[in-house]
Amino acid sequence: MEFAYIPSPSRGVVDLGPIPLRGYAFCIIIGVFVAVWLGNKRWIARGGRPGTVADISVWAVPFGLVGGRLYHVITDYQLYFSDGRDWVDAFKIWEGGLGIWGAVAFGAVGAWIGCRRRGIPLPAWADALAPGIAVAQAIGRWGNWFNQELYGKKTDLPWALKITSAEDGRVPGTYHPTFLYESLWCVGVAILVIWADRRFKLGHGRAFALYVASYCVGRFWIEYMRVDDAHEVLGLRLNNWTALLVFVLAVVYFVVSARTRPGREEIVEPGAAEDRQLSDTGDAEEDATEAGDGAGGDTKAPSLTKPEKPTDAAADKG
Repeated sequence: MEFAYIPSPSRGVVDLGPIPLRGYAFCIIIGVFVAVWLGNKRWIARGGRPGTVADISVWAVPFGLVGGRLYHVITDYQLYFSDGRDWVDAFKIWEGGLGIWGAVAFGAVGAWIGCRRRGIPLPAWADALAPGIAVAQAIGRWGNWFNQELYGKKTDLPWALKITSAEDGRVPGTYHPTFLYESLWCVGVAILVIWADRRFKLGHGRAFALYVASYCVGRFWIEYMRVDDAHEVLGLRLNNWTALLVFVLAVVYFVVSARTRPGREEIVEPGAAEDRQLSDTGDAEEDATEAGDGAGGDTKAPSLTKPEKPTDAAADKG
């Protein structure tokens, strides 16, 4: 008997008049906005200009979406190019299917272009954005809940996910909610990176490397629980091998970077410090002017010159 479970939505689309709002796309969009907002706050705290993160994200986000979709289509090509499938569906990104590995890799290329145009070091920008990316992933995983996809093995635990759809080979029942596991894990990764960055003053891309390595740890065991079809190599799913490889690369980068470039960047955006000083000076002058106006009203300011010596005629009249 099922005493409790997480229900799945009956539909993944909400119609707002003539506009269909897909839950998967909505989660991705919200995640991007949160990542940019958090990244902007961290970038300013590191000494950068407001709005720089958003400007570079204009390059990073489209590249990331293309890369994420390419990774998904290439690694799950049978969903689009096998018999009975329509290859046009490979372009329907709003229906779900993004690979985080391709999204991060291509997104980094887009970010590199944006950083190069602004004269900003990519590692510093990546460090500022790292926790936001983890939070964006946590939000984006709920898109899989809307689509009733990427769940784990059967279970009767109280937090089991109830699958009701029988499309595309699904079997209705209760399963491990791997989307929820990964969402919670990503929140934990974001908290870990923020804490470690404050505690150890991580710089030169090490906060981003910590995000990547810690995410891979969670992704490995969560991926191992999933039951959807996937290519396997030596008994492990392809994404498990990818997580292992990326984890090793992230750890190696972290260690080498700490030895060759210890500490944190003193300047992350040229000219930002000068702009802040000018802004602070302008604010101070404005405050002083307002204080003077409030104290003296419309009265004339006292003269700083010595009063003229009265003439003899004026003295006689006195």
